Amino acid sequence: PTSAQVSAVPQPGRFRYTLDNNVLTTEQRQFYEDNGYLVIKKLVSDEDIERFRKEFVRICKREVTPPGAMIMKDESLRSQYGQSEKVVNKVQDFQEDKELFRYCTLPEVLKYVECFTGPNIMAMHTMLINKLPDSDTQTFLHPMHQDLHYFPFRPAARIVCSWTAMERADQNNGCLVVQPGTHRQPLKPHGYPELEGKANKLFHGLLDEDEKIPKVHLVMEKGDTVFFHPLLIHGSGINKTSGFRKSISCHFASSECYYIDVKNTSQEHLEKELVEMVRKKYDATSVELRDIWNFRARLVQGERINL
Repeated sequence: PTSAQVSAVPQPGRFRYTLDNNVLTTEQRQFYEDNGYLVIKKLVSDEDIERFRKEFVRICKREVTPPGAMIMKDESLRSQYGQSEKVVNKVQDFQEDKELFRYCTLPEVLKYVECFTGPNIMAMHTMLINKLPDSDTQTFLHPMHQDLHYFPFRPAARIVCSWTAMERADQNNGCLVVQPGTHRQPLKPHGYPELEGKANKLFHGLLDEDEKIPKVHLVMEKGDTVFFHPLLIHGSGINKTSGFRKSISCHFASSECYYIDVKNTSQEHLEKELVEMVRKKYDATSVELRDIWNFRARLVQGERINL
């Protein structure tokens, strides 16, 4: 398959986006079916969240340097705050950090992930987001987007994101914003939208956003976890507070998913940008998109089949 337009593969019977299981209630499955996301309250313990927070601070202070991790910073704040969490807005690809990667192996998280992916589970993409105070420049606004834009593997229905609030997230500090039901739409063209502030590298957004589709702000408490489909249109607002809004997330996929060729699709320009960044960072001459994902991917449950 070469088309980036491949949508979810329908399951026989009533449910297309979840698998038969004894974890989700019929009401929860129907909610995900209709809306493309599901919030589970207090799923991750305060103790685990505190451990993730401490490890994040250690990474910010360079007390630990996880191999392969991409640490995204606001360079303009470096002179003011030095090496601290006040300049780091994201740690991406933390699969080599034993402490943070624990998140991707938590039984309470995998129990729900399996409802969407099946028993053979790969952790594909990891992030700890530290949304910095940003009331003026909108530097850390993440425009509305579909995560499938970043992924060269399918089917979409066997991919799910687990996103856990590390403290209360609401409209003041830039909580997630979703457009319910948009997971049933195809993958749309993405790029750097015209924003008042500058767009962060690889923070792509929809080029043609439908403002008529209602938006829901996901107000979440510490430990609450939302699972959502990779075609669900979502984003996050700016952090209007003086504090930091942290969350930890992982995109999981069934190891039965397969890679696609994104050339001549709406994802082709992303491939070029990502490959160029990796080549520059590692001084590598020959890198393909599949290589990058193979480097990130880790089996967390069951057996590795395709991915």
